[in-house]
Amino acid sequence: MKSYRLEEFVKGWVVGNFEPSLFINETVEVGVKNFQAGEYEASHKQLIATEITIVTDGEILLGGIAFSKGEIALIPPGEFADFLSITDSTLVVLKFPSIPDDKIVE
Repeated sequence: MKSYRLEEFVKGWVVGNFEPSLFINETVEVGVKNFQAGEYEASHKQLIATEITIVTDGEILLGGIAFSKGEIALIPPGEFADFLSITDSTLVVLKFPSIPDDKIVE
């Protein structure tokens, strides 16, 4: 067994076709992302990948829609969405396939 800390990874991304990664693969990306209230990410889309965002704690706005603990957003390829953490929040994010240069900022 090996032990790691989330802080050892870039922006919480722990699995995917990038380094550092616990498991390098082209099929899926997995991230555990912590945000403070007020953190914002500009509107962006994935050209090919689908993104699933699971809110495990807190409240967020994703593409102008409110999500809170236990809710899940599925964003298909080509759909723009911005992000705002309304409260301190924790998300589990999956993207598939894992294509590091797939993100387009509006």
